[in-house]
Amino acid sequence: MRETSAISRWVMYTPLVYFFFFSLSPTVFAGMEEAKWWIKSEFNETTLSKDEQLKEMEWFVNAAKPFKGTTIRVVSERIDTHWYEANVLAKAFADITGIHVVHEITGEDDVIKKIDTQINLDYSIYDAYINDSDLIGTHYRYGKVIALSNFIKNEGKDVTLPTLDLDDFIGLSFTTGPDGKLYQLSDQQFANLYWYRHDWFSRPDLKAKFKSIYGYELGVPVNWSAYEDIADFFTNKVKEIDGHPVYGHMDYGKRSFNWLAFF
Repeated sequence: MRETSAISRWVMYTPLVYFFFFSLSPTVFAGMEEAKWWIKSEFNETTLSKDEQLKEMEWFVNAAKPFKGTTIRVVSERIDTHWYEANVLAKAFADITGIHVVHEITGEDDVIKKIDTQINLDYSIYDAYINDSDLIGTHYRYGKVIALSNFIKNEGKDVTLPTLDLDDFIGLSFTTGPDGKLYQLSDQQFANLYWYRHDWFSRPDLKAKFKSIYGYELGVPVNWSAYEDIADFFTNKVKEIDGHPVYGHMDYGKRSFNWLAFF
C-alpha cells in the first residue's frame, strides 16, 4: 500500500473498536474506578471473568495516558447500533481513557460524501469512518486509509490490546482487500439479498447459449466471477428478451463506491 500524507490517512473501524485501538484522539477523570463502574453497569455480559475484565481495563488506562485530553472524531450512518455507540460506548471510552470521542450521526449518503471529500482533497475531516464493507474496493484502490492489519503490527502495536483476537470478528473476508490486508472490522451486519429472474435462468435457449459461451451451466452464481459472467451474458450477449432490453446487473452507482460497479 502506497504511503500518503499523514493528513489524508485515516483508520476504518467501528466504535466497538474504541476499546481495541488508540489513534489520535477528553475526560480528565479517567481510571480504574470509572472502569469498574462501567463493568458493573454496562459491560456485564461477557465471556471474560471479572479479573480478566479488570486486567484489560488496566491496560486501557495505562496505554491511554500519553493521549489524555486528545479527541477522536468519528462519523457513521443513522441506525440504532451507532446511536448506542455514540451515546454509550463513546462516553465509556472517554471515562476510562481520558480520550474524548466525537461520534457524529448522519445519513448514509452524507457519510459517503464525507469519505469522497476526504479522499479527493487529502484533508482529514474525521479520524475514523464507519461505512459499509462494500467500500472495500475503494479503500484498497485509492490507498488513502490505514490498513488495520498493518497498523496493529507496526505503528499501532503499542496501543493495540494484547488480548485482541481478530478471529472473534465475523465476516473479516468482506473487509479484507485483494492485497490480503484487513481494512475494517465488523460492527453490525446487513443481509445482502440478490434477486434473479428464475424464468430467464430456466429458459432452455438461454441456458444453452450461456453454456456455449462460458463453458458451465447458467445458475445462481457461487462466486463473483460467475456473477460477472451472468451480468455480461444478459447485458452484452442477450440484450433483449421478448422485445424488451434487459440487463444482467443492477447495483449501486459509482457514487456509492461499490466494488462491483463495473458492469
